[in-house]
This record gives sequence, structure tokens and C-alpha cells, in this order.
Amino acid sequence: MLVICDLSALPLLARTLGVSVEELIGEPQTAARKRGPAPKLMQHVERISALPKMQQRTVMNVIESMLAQQGR
Repeated sequence: MLVICDLSALPLLARTLGVSVEELIGEPQTAARKRGPAPKLMQHVERISALPKMQQRTVMNVIESMLAQQGR
């Protein structure tokens, strides 16, 4: 289970994974929604969630930086 201390990061994480915030927090998925992230991506998320909090923050900072660069 991925634990994020800063709840404001949930929308960014959801967009990165291609899922809704509701799916991240375990709400049931409706038929109208996307299929969800690829299994390999979910494996990475699980591995990240096993890291110490400081390393999780570092990974999030890298993701946020890369997404910000794409937005230019």
C-alpha cells in the first residue's frame, strides 16, 4: 500500500498513474472509467511504497519535475 503524507500530491500521482484519485484510495471503479495502470507500473508503485519516507519523497520530486518539464 502506498502511503503519501501530503494529500495534495494525490491528484498528481493519480494523473501519473492514469487513474482517478478515487481508485488510488480504493473506491470501486465504474465501467465508464479507464482500465487503469499497466501491471508493471503497479509493481513500481508497490516497490516505491516499500521505500523509506525520504526516498518516497525523492521519487515524487523526480516525477513532479519530469511532469513539469512536459508541461512546458
